[in-house]
Amino acid sequence: MFATVGKDLVLRFRLGPILVALNPATLGAALGISLLLVGLVLWLRRGIPQDPQAPPSRRLVLLMAFLDLLENQVLGGTDARLRRSLLPFMATLFLYILACNLSSLLPIPGMVAPTQDLNVTLGLALLVYLLTHVYGVRTKGVFRHAKGYLEPIPVMLPLNLVGDMGRTLSHGFRLFGNMLGGAIMVAVAIPVLVDLLLRFFGPLVGTLAIPIVGTGASLLLNAFFGVFAGIVQALVFTLLAAAYIQVATE
Repeated sequence: MFATVGKDLVLRFRLGPILVALNPATLGAALGISLLLVGLVLWLRRGIPQDPQAPPSRRLVLLMAFLDLLENQVLGGTDARLRRSLLPFMATLFLYILACNLSSLLPIPGMVAPTQDLNVTLGLALLVYLLTHVYGVRTKGVFRHAKGYLEPIPVMLPLNLVGDMGRTLSHGFRLFGNMLGGAIMVAVAIPVLVDLLLRFFGPLVGTLAIPIVGTGASLLLNAFFGVFAGIVQALVFTLLAAAYIQVATE
């Protein structure tokens, strides 16, 4: 049932004719992050005053600022009706990807960001792809939405379908590649820096400087590739998701 693929332990089982393979570490991290976000929602909900005339609490102000940011920056180009419909999903998507990206910074042995797994990022991209069709059909109807794949001429149908799937693959691979690339850069840069210290300053001085320089470099690289890049990639993924759904409804 368990098999080793590279350095990962993979759980494999059959679901009828389909062979299912799961990475327990990725699955556990993803479920843990989901529970964490549920707890965050319940904590924020408790901070909303029941009395409309009561002064807003700090939690409510924080929640309103976050929603205003998403509404203006991510969904600013959509019409008001679509914006209200998409805001809960986009807020959830952004928070989930952001939490996944930042989870690699937690001091937990073996902790890997779920977004460094291609299955997770492609799953999120396929979810967005499904919603583009759902909103396209709801807005334009089945006939008009399907007719869009025959434009500008019917012979373009295969190319439009390939472009549609290529856009989805690019959506998932972009997040996966950036997060995995950042993790590889951090993993490679630290040993290289240690080797340079030993070469240029000698074993004694280099050994004394390794803890200080290594810790500083690790914090700096994690701050950039972990925090900064994690926030940017979550925002980019959400922006593209909103853009794809908006295009499908036009």
